Amino acid sequence: MVWRSVIVSKPAKLKREHFALVVEQEQSARVPFEDIAVIVLNHREITLTHPVLSACAEYGIGMYSTGDNHQPNGVFLPFLQHSRATRMQRLQLSIDKPTAKRAWATIVQSKIDNQARCMQLLAVVGADRLASYARRVRSGDTGNMEAQASAYYFPQLFGRSFHRSQEGWVNAALDYGYAVMRGACARALVAHGMLPSVGLFHSSEQNAFNLADDLIEPYRAIVDLHVAQTYPADTDGELRPSDKVALVGLLNVDVAMPRGRMSVLSSIEQAAESLARLLDGGSEQALELPTLVGLTQHSFEM
Repeated sequence: MVWRSVIVSKPAKLKREHFALVVEQEQSARVPFEDIAVIVLNHREITLTHPVLSACAEYGIGMYSTGDNHQPNGVFLPFLQHSRATRMQRLQLSIDKPTAKRAWATIVQSKIDNQARCMQLLAVVGADRLASYARRVRSGDTGNMEAQASAYYFPQLFGRSFHRSQEGWVNAALDYGYAVMRGACARALVAHGMLPSVGLFHSSEQNAFNLADDLIEPYRAIVDLHVAQTYPADTDGELRPSDKVALVGLLNVDVAMPRGRMSVLSSIEQAAESLARLLDGGSEQALELPTLVGLTQHSFEM
């Protein structure tokens, strides 16, 4: 069971020693590769060896780079990890439009339901209205209920003057958390033989993660809930190192899935697996998507 997130925020050298990652700093740390889910490189003076990259591919580890603004701007993913990747990609490319539209409607319903649960957990008025939007979603979301829900939802969480384009701590935290979730979705899709660039709904020719942007939608409310609960009153707009660690840590909180509670990271793996079944002739009812239950850290048995 992979579960650890390694976040490197100071100058360091990363190297491989047998079956472990070694992070050389003032005090070196050693972590077995088989325990690592993601690695975040968050400093300009980090170097790593080729065997580390090779190990990331071998063990299915998602490695994130960050830009000058310290937001994730790239992710290194394993190459064709699935044993029947070509078959899965042919199925993905040949999915019929009615199936894709029904699947997208299921994803949108799940997203809006989780937004309503987020409002309930925060004791914000209006969750019933949002839940009604979810019930009105139709195939392909032709009524654009997703956008209508978001237009109502974010001002309820963060104030009437809030919008997603403004600068500040809230949007920086949302963007960081979404980027981590997006990379985890891309990692799971590759592991199950799918092309992250070919989406059910998202279809931009300039987006290498269209399918990941489909799969992430029900998981966004996890980030929203965390950001709404931890918004600091004294922030200067910049994310602190502790904020970033907490946002990456959301991969290990519990969500409810049809087969029981599990970590977000395990849930994403299961959701990707269910998407593969959909592509292989299943219906949209084959999709297994998360239900927001709070932010309790998953308990791993050792």
